Amino acid sequence: MNQPQAASPAQDRDSAADAVTRHPQASGPLVCDPLLIFDTTKIRERIAELATDRENASLRSEVVALLRDANKAGRKVIAEGFAKSPFDSRPATRSYTYLTDGLVTSALYAASELMHPLGSPTRSERIAVLAVGGYGRGEMAPSSDVDLLFLTPYKITAWAESVIESMLYILWDLKLKVGHASRTIQDCLRLGREDFTIRTAMLEHRFLAGDELLGDEMDERLKADLFQGTAHEFIEAKLSEREARHIKQGQRYMVEPNVKEGKGGLRDLQSMYWIAKYLYQVQDTAELVPLGLFEPEEFDLFAKAENFLWAVRSHLHLLTGRPTEVLSFDMQVEVADRMGYQDNAGRRAVEIFMQDYFRQATTVGDLTRIFLTKLEATHQKGAPLLERLFRRRPRTKAGYKVVNNRLDIADPDEFLTDTLNLLRLFEEALRTGMLIHPDAMRLVTANLDLIDDNFRNTPEARRIFLDLLLKHGNPERALRRMNELGVLSAFLPEFAPIVAMMQFNMYHSYTVDEHTIQVISNFAAIEREELEDELPLSSRIMRKGLNRKVLMVAMLLHDIGKGQPVDHSILGAQIARKVAPRLGLSKTDSETVEWLVRYHLLMSDMAQKRDIADPRTVRAFAKAVKTVKRLDLLTVLTVCDIRGVGPDTWNNWKAALLRALYKQTREALENGMEALNREHRGAGAKKNLREALPDWPKALLKKEAARHYSPYWQGLHLTAHVDFAEMLRELEESDDPTGIVIRLFPDEDRDATRACFVMPDHPGIFSRVAGALALVGANVVDARSYTTKDGYVTDAFWIQDADGSPFEAARLPRLSQMIRKTLNGEVVARDALSSRDKIKKRERAFKVPTHITFDNDGSEIYTIIEVDTRDRPGLLFDLARTLSTSNVYIANAVIATYGEQVVDTFYVKDMFGLKYYAESKQKFLEKKLREAITEGAKRAQS
Repeated sequence: MNQPQAASPAQDRDSAADAVTRHPQASGPLVCDPLLIFDTTKIRERIAELATDRENASLRSEVVALLRDANKAGRKVIAEGFAKSPFDSRPATRSYTYLTDGLVTSALYAASELMHPLGSPTRSERIAVLAVGGYGRGEMAPSSDVDLLFLTPYKITAWAESVIESMLYILWDLKLKVGHASRTIQDCLRLGREDFTIRTAMLEHRFLAGDELLGDEMDERLKADLFQGTAHEFIEAKLSEREARHIKQGQRYMVEPNVKEGKGGLRDLQSMYWIAKYLYQVQDTAELVPLGLFEPEEFDLFAKAENFLWAVRSHLHLLTGRPTEVLSFDMQVEVADRMGYQDNAGRRAVEIFMQDYFRQATTVGDLTRIFLTKLEATHQKGAPLLERLFRRRPRTKAGYKVVNNRLDIADPDEFLTDTLNLLRLFEEALRTGMLIHPDAMRLVTANLDLIDDNFRNTPEARRIFLDLLLKHGNPERALRRMNELGVLSAFLPEFAPIVAMMQFNMYHSYTVDEHTIQVISNFAAIEREELEDELPLSSRIMRKGLNRKVLMVAMLLHDIGKGQPVDHSILGAQIARKVAPRLGLSKTDSETVEWLVRYHLLMSDMAQKRDIADPRTVRAFAKAVKTVKRLDLLTVLTVCDIRGVGPDTWNNWKAALLRALYKQTREALENGMEALNREHRGAGAKKNLREALPDWPKALLKKEAARHYSPYWQGLHLTAHVDFAEMLRELEESDDPTGIVIRLFPDEDRDATRACFVMPDHPGIFSRVAGALALVGANVVDARSYTTKDGYVTDAFWIQDADGSPFEAARLPRLSQMIRKTLNGEVVARDALSSRDKIKKRERAFKVPTHITFDNDGSEIYTIIEVDTRDRPGLLFDLARTLSTSNVYIANAVIATYGEQVVDTFYVKDMFGLKYYAESKQKFLEKKLREAITEGAKRAQS
């Protein structure tokens, strides 16, 4: 172990002072003249003036005030310069680094030269200040951490401790987020061997000021004693970190991505640089080109992606004033605006911006794959795990070779003599189960121009493409790779506009192209019988058999019309009319594809926005579908479409609705519409009730069967009929004219809690119940309200908690107690809700126009009022109260929520039991509803 030596001059005093007082050097162009950002000479002259006849505490305060003003002025200049060129991030990141260097070195100057000066320093009284991590790399966003390493030759001395402490207090008082460590070179080597995070930080160290010889020695020792010969373990560690980070952050197409840590984000680019620097001692990513790791055009893509991502991150920091890394919905709008994006052709600026973002994230993924494969080729990276486990390689067809268990092309020139090989490559990859080698990918992307109209119209090209979808059992794998390489858009030019297209809402978790692939992935999983328990109906339909080719092409094209100012279903159907025949489908099959694309939302809308217990709803749907074959196709498409929206979109509630609609529609198509009449259903429901209550006296059963109108019998399940019968009997036996009976039942089959209420009938009950449920934080997904012939009301509400799940059984007694208080008038819902129905800040960027429609044809008895608007807590209560005060009787309410958008559908009659035919009455109600929505929206935004 080295020991400190006796006191002796460490180095020439003038050279030591020069090292401490050296000025920051910019590593490249800044946003403006460096002197406007930080004038080191003037600042230090002023610090020297302030030091005259001052105690250290007073001097520190003065230095902090001086540097605070300089920091504020420098940041203002950088922000202004960046705003003028909002995409040009590199000068901005260098400028923030330059400013920070000025602050840090000036703080060191004040601490070491003026507050704690040494006349004759010994060899042990030396200190070097190094920037490490991102700061050491010279890449700083506005709110990046300032990571410093204070390096001493031996155990830290009292003088060094005083200098470091004074310097840190100055930096902390400037509100800089400083990460720091004080170590010897030996400490750095020991800790670097133990911790890869520390090793990575030191890999990017940069000397700032102090003893430069000590900094040089550190540099040499790290290379010789830590980095040399340990590349393999470092690479494996970085790749393991990357994999863990991707699992934590989610997929590349998450709609609120983490710009720094997410898949395709800055950390992926930085990981490549770390590995390259560790292996080849490069100082700049441009050096990867002469090393053969990137082609020149690939490096250009790297630089473009890096520049874009740093711009986004810097704007995020400037907007929030803190190190925000998640591109949340509200920030997306503001960043898009700062970067100059504008609305265009029916698309919002934020959607265009996010499409660019996801395209850059995809580029990062492509470059990472190329880079890692090159490392494999030089044996710097371990072979893929599967190859290590199973060394036997699959046999490939002629023209291909296997490189590191990846499918590569044996002779590129020969390969390109037949342009159809650009598709056959993906077929061979699926057949062998191998990943495609990046060199083969490079060849494909470089020759996309060969996929022209002649190519697309070749029967063999159509055959290969359809086989990719239908023959190998995992079409999503081929489609995703074809999409990333641009082959899918080249073969189907109509697909290009939706690549990386984000839909700016809270409902869709993926970009449009990724959603399409997710839909097809769900279909493939059903075919593989992996979702038998979860999707019994779809699995049964698939076993029975349907036209897979028609369904697959319809899935591929169902959202192809998105991003235009017209209805995407209509435009998509028009596109499908051209594309389906081009893919080789017959006239009949092409017409079916066109119909499926045009009406791919019909079943979902009918099930979620209408009362499917109403015979006219099912009748209208059956007339639109026409045949059981189309019903089967549309059902599977609908299920896969909903599941492809996001990981949490599908639930038992939607499954139950779709199953019920399918069952009734199929019965109507096979046995005629008469099967749907109310009387037929009512008789069966009464019979089932009698069988479910065998111990009841006949007189009570007869009374129960006679007291309800026909909609009651067809609108509820037997379990609800039993509940209401028992609750009505309980209320009557209590002899309480104002009594309320409440039952909460966890309906696990529907992922909801059924809340049943029985009480004497009077105006406004529906809105009061809605208000009570809103107060306890319940989201209503369905509601039925029925009056009896003897003056009672039976209300059934299906509710979920904030996570879209049934309420836990343990919470139900307290829930019931709070609801009862509200219904009894002890709590006034309107007043209590006024402070609770706020919209979260990150959700305020969403704008949903309000549409209100009146439909007198969709139901035999009721007018259907559909309110499509921005969702918020308490909305259903506001709408129901507005209708109630306008003397509107609400029979049913069906609530469909799509992220921030909600469609509340009310089945209503006027006070005389009639529909709302008069246009004047419809306009009056629409005006009142819009006023309630506007007033509530203002309250929610406040």
